[in-house]
Amino acid sequence: MFIIILRLTKNKGHLAEGHFTEHKAWLSQGFEDGVFDLAGRLADVGGAILTQNATRDEIEARVARDPFVIHGVAQPEILEMSPSVASDAMRHLIPQGNQ
Repeated sequence: MFIIILRLTKNKGHLAEGHFTEHKAWLSQGFEDGVFDLAGRLADVGGAILTQNATRDEIEARVARDPFVIHGVAQPEILEMSPSVASDAMRHLIPQGNQ
């Protein structure tokens, strides 16, 4: 599982609006492909995406295709997480070997 942090850059103001529709389509494709599980804004930072069902190389390649990354709106950070404890509602995200 990976957490993608998209930190807005100083270019965010004049660039984000012009690429938001493309970024939203990129997000939708990640959900359709079964790779993205959750996405949302981070107050005063940018956004975050919770992912699974992909390798680090696949995630890095996917993030490199994000229009916000391509056009300098956001700087990505990819964190790998091995969940081991979860609420009942999120237990399905824990791999069988980690429970």
